[in-house]
Parts: sequence; C-alpha cells; structure tokens
Amino acid sequence: MPLYEFRCNDCGIFDEWRMMSESNAIAYCPQCQESAKRMFSIPGIQLNGALRLNKTENPEPKLAKKQDTDPAQRSRAKSHGGRPWMINH
Repeated sequence: MPLYEFRCNDCGIFDEWRMMSESNAIAYCPQCQESAKRMFSIPGIQLNGALRLNKTENPEPKLAKKQDTDPAQRSRAKSHGGRPWMINH
C-alpha cells in the first residue's frame, strides 16, 4: 500500500496510507477535518550494493590510452590466427 502526501491549507503536510484504487479519493486533514490536496513527491528509493552512487566521484569519464607495444610483440600476438576459438580448422 503506497504512502501519499497531502497538504492542508491551514495545518500543512500530512501522510496517509491508501490503496492505489483510493488514490484519487478526497483526503481530510486529521487535525481540522478540511479537505486537502494531494502532493506529488519524489519516491524514497535507496540503492544498495553495486547500484549505490558515490557522489564524491568525478562525473567525467576517464580517458584510457592504448599502451604502445613493440612490433615484435604485435607480430607474435597475430601469429595465432584471427580466430583463436577455432582450433585446428
């Protein structure tokens, strides 16, 4: 059951648990019993584990540079063929 926020003009903001089918029904302030308007707010989502964002990190991506290798190492790497998963074909 979702928690909805409402604003009473006299008393301020209050929360009310409601079924989604009752989300558009009129809410009454628990203090003064006047009708209140529903507010739309940001949901309270917490990210855990790998999804957690570190706000101290720089949002800019890091540039990676290809390391230069000598020509002898490049020729040995290519001598195995273009398809290493195809053995003896």
